Amino acid sequence: MIWKVCWLVGRCRRRRLFVLLSIAALAVVGCAHQPVSEASDPPGFFTGLVHGFIIVFSFVGSLFADVRIYSFPNSGGWYDFGYLIGAGLFLGGSGASSS
Repeated sequence: MIWKVCWLVGRCRRRRLFVLLSIAALAVVGCAHQPVSEASDPPGFFTGLVHGFIIVFSFVGSLFADVRIYSFPNSGGWYDFGYLIGAGLFLGGSGASSS
């Protein structure tokens, strides 16, 4: 009987800790912001496609120089979609060879 009560108390502590950590994480993430964009024409789908296709070369370049892998500022969802398709094409994301 006593071990059941101890187990329940321990479980409540874990829940309280989880809720407290979740609230703290949300508070920290809520403070994050993006820098202000000064570009009049941000990169779109096709630029994202090219950047995704050259992802490996950009990564190697970023190790030795001040090169960004991901363009900022970009147009948002369309850039992300192009980036994803380009990276999938270059990195072989079709999965056809896995059987």
